[in-house]
Amino acid sequence: MTFTPATHVDVSVLVPAKDEVENLPEFARLCDEALRSAPFTAEVVVVNDGSRDESTEVLRDLAVRYPFLRVVNHRVQRGIADALRSASDVARGDVFVFYPADLQYLPADIPALVEPILAGRADVVTGTKQGQYDKAFVSGVYNRLCRWLFGVTVTDLNSVKAFRRQVMDHVPLRPDWHRYMVVIAAVDGFRLDSRPVPLHPRRYGVSKFNWRRIPVGVIDLISVWFQLRFGRKPMLFFGLGGALLFLVGLLAGITALVLRFGYGYGFRPLLNLVETMVICGVVLFGFGFVGELIAGMREENRALARELARRSQGDPRD
Repeated sequence: MTFTPATHVDVSVLVPAKDEVENLPEFARLCDEALRSAPFTAEVVVVNDGSRDESTEVLRDLAVRYPFLRVVNHRVQRGIADALRSASDVARGDVFVFYPADLQYLPADIPALVEPILAGRADVVTGTKQGQYDKAFVSGVYNRLCRWLFGVTVTDLNSVKAFRRQVMDHVPLRPDWHRYMVVIAAVDGFRLDSRPVPLHPRRYGVSKFNWRRIPVGVIDLISVWFQLRFGRKPMLFFGLGGALLFLVGLLAGITALVLRFGYGYGFRPLLNLVETMVICGVVLFGFGFVGELIAGMREENRALARELARRSQGDPRD
């Protein structure tokens, strides 16, 4: 393959990097070795995500040395999801590859990841980690929960991945939602595949993962499940819950009336139960109606986006 300043390439490697100054020169060199002989044209887009080390200067020199390298700088750290979005905005490829710069995954495995997509057999290809992994327990719990909740078939969702450009247009990359790109793409009908990818020990720097991400990840997982399950029809959740609570309140009210006027027995806590259930039922119904309005507006926005894409001949880069 030749690295030329073309206006279009086949594959864009999106690389979020935060304080990886020791790894960046070797990562660029390995990308040069791995992609130079690949049967496709490629570029590497590195997003300097608010690094506090000398990454900016190093990336500037590397971009001069390697013509396939492009650099995007964030003034402050914005996270992997925003870094992927920034990289995709300037990327020119039809296929994107999410790859970290910490050298735990080597660029030599990129051609194997993109091969099923370029061959037309898949839309998203995830890497299945091979080797020792310090956070294997947390990752295993996350993967099992995702397979159970979303019914995806791939075994490792929190690894490197390749995907068509269109996937990025369909997936809402909110903060930290890059972890759920595969499940959202699967729900939208994109075809999934996986390839084994060796995992290597980190050479320099420290991992950005810490225990504080675990509760955030659990909350995000619940949020993604809720939006995928009830996002388009929120009344299924709020309306059903409101109806059940209202029914409980109605039955409790009838019981309270029978006890009061049939047997002369007043039971104050039962009246409180009636009030609580009826009020909660009405509130949930209100949430359901508001949710339906928001869902309708979102569908209209999606229809407008599809119309704009159709008018621009389906090319999101126009």
